[in-house]
Amino acid sequence: MSAYGLLTSTKEPVPLRSGSVALLLRGFVADVACELRYRNEETGPVETVFVFPLDAQAAVYAFQALLGGTRVEAQLREKEQARELYGDALAGGQTSFLLEEAGAGGDVFSCSLGNLPPGAEAALTLRYVCELPREPDGAARFVLPIVLRPRYAPQGWAGEDVIQGVPRAPPGELPYTLSLSVTLESPHGVERVVSNCSLTPLSYPGGDQSSAQVSLAEQPPWDRDVELLVYYTEPHKPSAVLEAGLPGAEPGSLMGDPAVMVTLLPNLPEAGPGRSAAGEFVFLLDRSGSMQGAMDARADSPLRIDSAKETLVLLLKSLPLGCYFNIYGFGSRFESFYPQSVEYTQQTMAESLQRVQQLRADLGGTEILEPLRAIYRSPCQDGHPRQLFVFTDGEVCNTQNVIDEVQRHRGSHRCFSFGIGEGASTALIKGVARAGGGSAEFITGQDRMQPKALQSLKRALQPAVSGVALSWDLPPGMEAALLGPAPEVIFSGQRCLVYAQLRGQPQPPGAAVGGVTLQYRIQEQSYKETLPFPLQPQAGDRLPVHRLAAKALLLELEGAVSAGAEEARRRALEASLSSGVVCSLTAYVGVEAAQGQLVQGPLLRRDVPLAGGRQLRAGSAFMAFGAAMPVSRRFGSAPSPPAPFDCQLMGRNQAFGAAMPGSHGPPVAFGCSAPPPPPPCGSPLQFKARKQALGSMATDGNVAFRGSECILDTGPANEQASPLLRLVSLQNADGSWDLGPPLAAALGVSETDARGRMPSEDVAPGVWATVLAVVWLHGRAAGQSDEWELLEAKAVGWVRDQAGPQLTKCLEAANTLLGCSVGPAVFGL
Repeated sequence: MSAYGLLTSTKEPVPLRSGSVALLLRGFVADVACELRYRNEETGPVETVFVFPLDAQAAVYAFQALLGGTRVEAQLREKEQARELYGDALAGGQTSFLLEEAGAGGDVFSCSLGNLPPGAEAALTLRYVCELPREPDGAARFVLPIVLRPRYAPQGWAGEDVIQGVPRAPPGELPYTLSLSVTLESPHGVERVVSNCSLTPLSYPGGDQSSAQVSLAEQPPWDRDVELLVYYTEPHKPSAVLEAGLPGAEPGSLMGDPAVMVTLLPNLPEAGPGRSAAGEFVFLLDRSGSMQGAMDARADSPLRIDSAKETLVLLLKSLPLGCYFNIYGFGSRFESFYPQSVEYTQQTMAESLQRVQQLRADLGGTEILEPLRAIYRSPCQDGHPRQLFVFTDGEVCNTQNVIDEVQRHRGSHRCFSFGIGEGASTALIKGVARAGGGSAEFITGQDRMQPKALQSLKRALQPAVSGVALSWDLPPGMEAALLGPAPEVIFSGQRCLVYAQLRGQPQPPGAAVGGVTLQYRIQEQSYKETLPFPLQPQAGDRLPVHRLAAKALLLELEGAVSAGAEEARRRALEASLSSGVVCSLTAYVGVEAAQGQLVQGPLLRRDVPLAGGRQLRAGSAFMAFGAAMPVSRRFGSAPSPPAPFDCQLMGRNQAFGAAMPGSHGPPVAFGCSAPPPPPPCGSPLQFKARKQALGSMATDGNVAFRGSECILDTGPANEQASPLLRLVSLQNADGSWDLGPPLAAALGVSETDARGRMPSEDVAPGVWATVLAVVWLHGRAAGQSDEWELLEAKAVGWVRDQAGPQLTKCLEAANTLLGCSVGPAVFGL
């Protein structure tokens, strides 16, 4: 008979039995407790090693084990000391466990449990706290990673591929379970929770919406992350959370003083998108073999490389006339469209679109460092600030080297990064964006890459913000010490998080108020935003603000540590050990005190096999927060750090199946803890998200080109072609459209009608064609405005310069022909 379930290579069962997660969400901060329960069914003692991914900015602050009824609290020690204690315990027959960062990225951890006696059970509990990203519609997004993938190792990489040889269990036959319970708190109220997994109904135990509870209704699929989108009543307000220090800790220390987390939402003035010709835009595209993989697990999911090609088409069409640009592709080698950036004209745009059509995921591995160096060696264009866009699935091992390279050149450019598909490393994607003064985005699950990329391009087109400064208004005798870097780069609507330690005399209850002011300049115009907050700190035992503040400080210090700065190393060790937040220099270790006889017999290594994967995937494993991986080890020796791994950060708002506009039925295939939001009479963002979730644009196709035109080639009759991309592909570099059969077909009208409905012979055909295209965008593709906003701004600017007094008549005639009702405000009338 065939053996089923989680088995070792010798068909023996592995000890993992269940995982449970208790999640506390307070606004945009998550405090997570993960428990893994094991049972050793071998005839001798075993050592289990597992590896699990976390966000690079998550702060792991506690680790404990329940071993045979005895609770053992791990202690944070300097890493080498912790490894020695663990090895000595194994050699002495004691049960021990070790938790440390795996590799240099900071987004993967390994945990070893050694000398678990035969028949014994162990429950390991990990606690961490993390910031939650805010989606464009205001939702807080939490991800519980499940899928684990190995990163590509560059030539000469000496690290070990720890996944090699691990047996795989068939999907759906894993004998362990996952439970997830969520408590949500917000003074402004919790409206609803949406998930890609089935949830129980949202309940409000306190009688109001300030506190809510929800949990998984059934076991989640094993091939995706568990994701939650939490909608609060007022998510867009700046806020400040002041937290009391740890009782008994020394005043003046990191944990002894109150800590404050300030969330600012700068509202920068609009700068007329699409009008400025300033800028050099360099697009660095991953063309490694892994980009041939699908965006998600759906059978009709587009390939990553095809989605990236469509994104490049939209980006090229959205650039302002007169700027400079270049496109690089990289893998084991790299190549560029031009020796150095060229001016954006009709000719260079058309030539580049033809070359985009020929792009393939055929350059081998993922070695990003050399193309980055080549870009930085290329001279900058005078008067055109460089904006670098990096698209990669993040499967690299030399993460810190890449981040350091971007950091060295941060004075000459901004870097916007995009993690594509399963396995994108949060350490790499967030690290290069932070080092390059840009922003990071993740595109996975049923996300479309295009809105994220165009959102970042819009940020890149904003005038440079200079003179960013933060000041505090505090009572006499108090001062604020920043933890982590001061804000240097800000974008409109993007959260700006600041952590600080408040030193000095405690303030009387109900009296004192402090404040923080963000000041900046845009084109010599000064702006400032002030947020007042009470100085009475909130008490609690988990101290999430302190942990996040410590993590922010550690992220700043560890960059200097990697460069060999001894003072930074000393400060990082001090901050890590005092706060309990693990870093690259420390590790958690726990040893069970000897009770009775020590464990006897040879120590066996047991691996938790990976779940069987789909084609084009390197494998997946259930990880409530981890999956076991093999690591060879001798008694008393320091553990060899496993090769780094990537985690899957799947999904965005579009991945959660909200009800179809106009339908009041429940979501399909996705979980929702509350009735679906109302149909289109709700907010435009909700409406747009629902349209994108239900595929208002057809599946991405391959891009083909004819002359200066770019069309979709998706098979017979191009039935699956995206209507939006079909229209956009016809736009000229100056923002206009030409009147002809291709445009008429894209608009869904006959060429005879398109020409015959021109309001006057005095109207230039190009003006009429461009008005038709803009009306179509607003009338037929309103739900995808994030993708065409910039190129539409170019079109409107061109029309206003060319149309003269005929513009009103053109608009009326275009509405009549297309059956739309676009108002004159679109053209500034």
